[in-house]
Formats: sequence, structure tokens, C-alpha cells
Amino acid sequence: MRMSMRRFTRLTNAHSKKLNNHRYAISIYFFFYNWTRIHSTLRVTPAMAAGITDRAWSVEEIIALMDEAAPEPGRPKTYKKRMPLQ
Repeated sequence: MRMSMRRFTRLTNAHSKKLNNHRYAISIYFFFYNWTRIHSTLRVTPAMAAGITDRAWSVEEIIALMDEAAPEPGRPKTYKKRMPLQ
């Protein structure tokens, strides 16, 4: 994982400022690694080798799953107008 994910190669480039964003990035990487990437030793994806699925998933399918799980955007927050300084 360290060799193929930019977030772990250097601390100055591509780091997450928030812990939740880091968790999301790792989750997406693991999903891609296990469901999309065909491994050279297995000649299939790990999910196919485990018998969970019968095909390799595409990146478009992963994005569609993420879009389904994402909450609908809400109304933008309104802020109280500040009184001008006199």
C-alpha cells in the first residue's frame, strides 16, 4: 500500500488534513485493490479469488456506488449579516 498510494510516500505531498478524508481515501484504495485490480500472481482480483464476485469491477461502477451512498446536498447555510463597523 505504501508504494502505490501517494498519501503514504511523503508527508508533504498529498496528505489529508482531516482524519475522515484519510479514512475515505484508504477505503477507496482498498476497494479498488480488491475488486478492480487484477493481481499478477492470482490472475484475477482478490474478490474473484475468494468467490465473492465473478467479474472484475470497473472504476465507473465504484464511482456509481459512491454516488448512491452520498447524501443529497442540502440547502446552503445562511449567515447572519454583520452590522457594519462605524
